[in-house]
Amino acid sequence: MNTTEYPTIEHSFALPAATCRRSATAPRSVDEIVVNWHVTEACNYRCRYCYSHWEREPNRLDVIRDEVASLGLIEALWQFFRPDNASNPLRRQLQWSNLRLSLAGGEPMLYARQIARVARHAKALGMRVSMITNGSLLPRIPEELNELARSLDMLGLSIDAVSDSRNRAIGRADRKESTLSLEQLARLVNNLRAAHPGIALKVNTVVNAFNVHDDLRGVIDVLRPDRWKLLRVLPVLNDDLVVSDTDFAAFVARHACLGTRVSVEDNRDMLASYLMVDPQGRFFQNGNGASCGYFYSRPITRDTIERAFHSVPFDACKFASRY
Repeated sequence: MNTTEYPTIEHSFALPAATCRRSATAPRSVDEIVVNWHVTEACNYRCRYCYSHWEREPNRLDVIRDEVASLGLIEALWQFFRPDNASNPLRRQLQWSNLRLSLAGGEPMLYARQIARVARHAKALGMRVSMITNGSLLPRIPEELNELARSLDMLGLSIDAVSDSRNRAIGRADRKESTLSLEQLARLVNNLRAAHPGIALKVNTVVNAFNVHDDLRGVIDVLRPDRWKLLRVLPVLNDDLVVSDTDFAAFVARHACLGTRVSVEDNRDMLASYLMVDPQGRFFQNGNGASCGYFYSRPITRDTIERAFHSVPFDACKFASRY
């Protein structure tokens, strides 16, 4: 995937003129700012639509593998995005009461011990903490999961299908072609809720060519998530999993009976609407379509975080519309 350095810019560049003028005098209110830290691109699955591949700086370890660097990155994010930082440039467009650190991958639970340490530190600073995982490793590491859960406000599970054959076709299986059953997931979720009743549950589903005609209402009825996010597959490396407008709309309509728990993100909703940090501690953002690669900042802890933040595009109004 090609990557591009992006020049220092003002973030309002991506917003329609009328919206920008309005936000300059009346910032939109959201409950929280969410920073998504993709801690690793390593994963025990090989999902064919995966976009978690980044250009690496030579001889630089992923931040999660260095305790000092990990905690330094969390401190920098907290100081810049903390709700009482009136000097944050986003304040011209947004007002927020909380900061949430969302830990993602790859598969973050490949670094279970380090993830628990990061979550604990972020929580102590005052952040909310969430994590998105494929769930496959969780039954194998109950002690690490229990330690992590003490600091989690929300657990996100990535679920695209129920049948083993469908999951294997998508790439949601490990090297031994093992998959995680709905029964295993339900048991894990029930145990987690019993031990940590304050944790919210989210399910993410990437709607793609293999599952676009499926009915997943039974999955949602069993897991009872607080939120179910439907994301339309992005054409990252090729177009073989892309779904048509008609088929995507039909998938959404088929599950509309589940009500307000369901949120939908089409391709255009995702571009420039996430605050994202890559495994090497850089802000990054999609180009004009994921196939155009990523824009990267300098590593956050090597530069001022404000300058790093200003060097990649971010659409504050699109972010606010998702919450």
